[in-house]
Amino acid sequence: MDEQLSEAATRTTTIGVRVPAEIEQLTMLRALAETVTLIADFGIDEVTDIRLALDEIATALMLGAVPGSQIDATFTYQGGAISVEVSGVAADDTALDRGNFGWHIVQTLTDTLSVAQTGYDATVSGYPTVVVFTWLRGGASDER
Repeated sequence: MDEQLSEAATRTTTIGVRVPAEIEQLTMLRALAETVTLIADFGIDEVTDIRLALDEIATALMLGAVPGSQIDATFTYQGGAISVEVSGVAADDTALDRGNFGWHIVQTLTDTLSVAQTGYDATVSGYPTVVVFTWLRGGASDER
């Protein structure tokens, strides 16, 4: 049985969810982040940090989202690495305040962090925004 678990942990797995861009949906995203990271065999402290980073990003995207839009979250893990992509449509190009305390927390908790925001897209009435962060077991996050 242990051999099967070890073998499964070495494969790449991607799991995603789409929820309405409403703050009430944070519970769903937090639960999925926790479940995925526990299944990927991360420790409880790592699970908490990854969930907190996701929470900060998703909250910012939801608060600045175009009404009626959605948030997509995708978790990809293999071995000791997890990548989380969160995307949505921002109502304006300043929806993510990268100078606030919450953003500082995300930068501190993650090994890599990137934001991509395209120009105004009339078909979605906003600015498509994608935030990606990674957590590497044994990487920079262990030095926190």
